[in-house]
Formats: sequence, C-alpha cells, structure tokens
Amino acid sequence: MSAFTKDNLKFIFADSLLEIIKKMTGFPLDILSYEDDSNFDEITGVMNLNGKNHGLLLISADENTIRIICSFMTGIKKEEITKNDIEDTLCELVNMTAGSAKLRLSKLDFVFNLTSPFLFKGQNMHITGNNRVHIVSVVLGNEEIKIKIKIVY
Repeated sequence: MSAFTKDNLKFIFADSLLEIIKKMTGFPLDILSYEDDSNFDEITGVMNLNGKNHGLLLISADENTIRIICSFMTGIKKEEITKNDIEDTLCELVNMTAGSAKLRLSKLDFVFNLTSPFLFKGQNMHITGNNRVHIVSVVLGNEEIKIKIKIVY
C-alpha cells in the first residue's frame, strides 16, 4: 500500500475479516463489491473504535450466513446452532476483525482502542449523518454467503 489515507480503512478491515474467516472456517471469500451505502442486513455486529482515531466497525449479514460461519468455526451442526450461538459468532468476528486491523493500522500510526462488541437487529436500518460522517463499505462473499463490513468515521 502506498500512502495511507482513511479511504484505505476499508481494505485493511476487509483483509482482516477475509483472513479470519479463511483461518477459522477454511473457506475463502472474495471481495464482491465496494458499496458506499448505509444499508444493513438482518443482524449487525458493532464496535466503537475510540482514542487518537475514532469510528465504528460494523459487520452485517443475514442469520443464515452467520449460522454457516458458526458451524464451520465450532463444528456444531448448522441445524443445532442457536440464536445465542449466532450472536456470539458475530460478536467474535467483530472482535477478531477489529483486533487484527488495529495491529495492522498501528504500524501506520493510525491508533485506536477497542471496546466491547454489541449487536443490533432489524430490517431497513441505515446510518445517516452530516457531511463530516464517512461510510466505507465492502461486500465479501462466495456462492453460499455474503457479509458486509462497514467503517464509519
């Protein structure tokens, strides 16, 4: 990567999530698109990033996608996975992605602190803000699943 800009955040966070899913499940995902919208899927994991730099990390997917990821991560049969397992899996993906990105970004002097992840669920949700709020998005997936990662800063 040449000169670092905040626009590079989507690449660093997306690469972190791609690496984690590959390592934890064994199946690769591809970058499907760079959406710059504010819409979310059925369930979204969120982490507030604060300190010298601040923003939000959001990872959004439908419950079936998280169920598939959970099954590969834990070995639990897909049909035996509970809502609690789905929620824990998404929070853990947020936590691992933020931690990996924090390490990568600290080498570029882009420093932030991690907080506890949390979830929100629902349909037709989106982020709005004034012209100083920036949202960068990446859609990752394969034939079976699709997951969105968004950075708000």
